[in-house]
Amino acid sequence: MTEAALGFLAVFSLAFLRVPIALAMAIVGMAGLGLMRGWQPAFASTSQVIFETGFAYVLSVIPLFILMGNLVARAGMARELYTAANAFVGHRKGGLATASVLASGGFSCICGSSIATAATMTRVAYPEMKRHGYKDTLATGSIAAGGTLGILIPPSTIMVIYGIITETDIGKLFIAGVLPGLLAIGCLCMAVVYITWRDPAAGPPAERSSWAQRLQALRGIWAVALLFVLVIGGIYGGVFTATEGAGVGASGAFFFALLRGSLTPRALMDILVDSARTTAMLFTILIGAMIFTSFVNFTSMPGELRDFLLQFSPHPIMVVVVMMVIYVALGLIMEELSMVLLTIPVFFPVITGLGFDPVWFGVLIVTIVEIGMISPPVGMNLFVMNSLLPEVKLKTIFKGVWPFVMADIVRLGILIAFPAIALWLPGLMK
Repeated sequence: MTEAALGFLAVFSLAFLRVPIALAMAIVGMAGLGLMRGWQPAFASTSQVIFETGFAYVLSVIPLFILMGNLVARAGMARELYTAANAFVGHRKGGLATASVLASGGFSCICGSSIATAATMTRVAYPEMKRHGYKDTLATGSIAAGGTLGILIPPSTIMVIYGIITETDIGKLFIAGVLPGLLAIGCLCMAVVYITWRDPAAGPPAERSSWAQRLQALRGIWAVALLFVLVIGGIYGGVFTATEGAGVGASGAFFFALLRGSLTPRALMDILVDSARTTAMLFTILIGAMIFTSFVNFTSMPGELRDFLLQFSPHPIMVVVVMMVIYVALGLIMEELSMVLLTIPVFFPVITGLGFDPVWFGVLIVTIVEIGMISPPVGMNLFVMNSLLPEVKLKTIFKGVWPFVMADIVRLGILIAFPAIALWLPGLMK
């Protein structure tokens, strides 16, 4: 336990000194293995992790879904989704904020990244809300929270990584995210209703659209619906695997963007470079975490932590509740992907040992990551918005997001109490 505790302390110290978290985990993991097992086995283990992770076929789903998201963002589909949602709910109090959440949910069906969803919807929704006199707290909070849907509603890069680490079926994880995704949209919309009930001036109503305008707006989102049905429907129906589905989705997004005239040679190069950069970042963090995990597994920490959690085994659901409390606390101080990669190897055997479904636990993990993405002071979506909206103070964004954090915690409680929300659709898969 002491060796692992010193390892975590070393990682946090290096991160505090502004060493990239992936490099910090790799350095500490390799050094820890060297001190415990010898330097030659440590170097051999590290090189094996790098090789196996870099050449894992199943990981090809990550760059393909990232490419798919970047293509559809460039094709302007996010604006069409927002226009359609706005046509139906924009005339209500807080309607534009609700439309932002709904459009984020729609965009998440074709983009597996929380940060990309938040950044895209910031450019689309924030100017419209400011034009109608929305307060910055509601405008930024709703966009940041809606952005988190990008990693819950399939396709999801976090689900892919979880599935690879735990050897859980990625297709089932994707399908398991559908109903919890709809629940998430409902909870975030209720948060908007609560905010505007407390302060009607935060989200004044916009103009009402006619039914002709609404039908016209709906016709604009056919490409999004078709792409989602093609990819997720194919996975659900057993037509192709998640990796093949990612290839189909990326190809479909490419042709949609091409037909819309969005793909100039310069735009295509920007998309490819951005996709490669994001993929490299995720792979680097994944490799660093795997090296550190190898070190932790050679210490006594996994067994001792497992024994601590199993104190609650007479009431197995309490084990899950304690885990979720630990995750929420860690999400306030750690980068979310690193947090998951560091803890899953310790927590997952406890979950399966108690007989819980790994697909359900995967949905809980993604929900925890969503909460972490918008939890001050280190929520990534908050800093993405701050970089895109320099005129809005960071403390304003922090203040605006708290009602949505509370809504997500309520949603987490519902998913723990009713596992069938996540497990019903995967149980029907072919």
